[in-house]
Amino acid sequence: MIKKEMIAMLLAGGQGSRLGVLTSKLAKPAVSFGGKYKIIDFPLSNCINSGIDTVGVLTQYQPLRLNQHIGIGIPWDLDRNIGGVSILPPYEKSENTDWYSGTANAIYQNMEFMEYYHPDYVAILGGDHIYKMDYELMLDFHRRNDAKITLATYEVPWEEASRFGLVITDENNQVLDFEEKPENPRSNKASMGIYIFNWDVLKEALVTLKDQPGCDFGMHVIPYCHQKGEKIMAYTYQGYWKDVGTLSAYWEANMELIDIIPEFNLYEEFWRIYTKSDMIPPQYFSDSSKVSGCIIGDGCEVYGVVYNSVIGSGVIIEEGAVVTNSIIMSNSKIEAGARVEKAIIAEDVVIGAGTEIGFMEEAENSYKPNVYAGGLATIGEGSVIPPNVKIGKNVAIIGNTSIADYPDGVLASGQTIIR
Repeated sequence: MIKKEMIAMLLAGGQGSRLGVLTSKLAKPAVSFGGKYKIIDFPLSNCINSGIDTVGVLTQYQPLRLNQHIGIGIPWDLDRNIGGVSILPPYEKSENTDWYSGTANAIYQNMEFMEYYHPDYVAILGGDHIYKMDYELMLDFHRRNDAKITLATYEVPWEEASRFGLVITDENNQVLDFEEKPENPRSNKASMGIYIFNWDVLKEALVTLKDQPGCDFGMHVIPYCHQKGEKIMAYTYQGYWKDVGTLSAYWEANMELIDIIPEFNLYEEFWRIYTKSDMIPPQYFSDSSKVSGCIIGDGCEVYGVVYNSVIGSGVIIEEGAVVTNSIIMSNSKIEAGARVEKAIIAEDVVIGAGTEIGFMEEAENSYKPNVYAGGLATIGEGSVIPPNVKIGKNVAIIGNTSIADYPDGVLASGQTIIR
């Protein structure tokens, strides 16, 4: 047995179904962000910047690319002989073998991993938020208040509070009650899904609730501990925090990076965001290119016009192509004369010459209106869009499509092609 003061358990097994075709082939934490990073880079970087050198990453849905990205943790200085980063997928046991069925169930199934380090404290983290947070400051708050559990909260606008799980606290920030997406909220302190537990408290709760179907921290573990009378504190986080769980939120968070003074700064020396970087050549801009207000990844070749966009590595934008207000992920190609407006284009996509995306009147998506919204056009990984077609807003496309898939050369707003 090895003694650690605090270890982190990072929940990274979710599909992220509200990101639609972006997560059809990979887990949400492995989705690109900011042209260079993956979403999981942010909590992993927070861990090493906070002095946490032992992290268990719980994977389940489409884990291959996430596993390849994390590797042995070298970019985050988590390649340690004792501790470091460990990938924890579900595995076959002698009895009760099962997939992870809830956030707390996933942690329970890795009890042996936690026992090995016999920590004083365990931090439970989500793998799908964009933020910078010093977990050491949260731990100091936890110890100072002699808490058994501390949960991180974020004050959301009152008009949006009914969309969140909320906590009600006293004047000392001790938790008195919980509300799950209430119609008439009594608080605007939203739970961030970030918890610090005393190890003995977490262990007892997980063992007691092990037979609870879909055992979840917010729904089961925290209320159970509250009913037992355990002291639960709310740590108010005041920095930037963005849940990029919807296409609109994901697009907005990327667009915020290219503000003149971005609210979320990727360039701070004292709190770096680390990632796995490929060895690829620098960007090339031809004399015909025009670029303004963009993030452009390494290895890009730009011959056309790019405004107010986030462009991943290895992207080619041919002469006469115009890209505005869009996210283009790695190794995609925008062919000559194509026009792209307010789109999210995943990796390894080809947009045919002369094709126009995002230039029609908006209409509700007929397939998944709650997913494909916000006036965005979303093109999934590996898709091929033929030349000279017109594609509207609130559309989704994934697959190798041909001109026959576009009646009269058009995919109207609100339509979907899934191949």
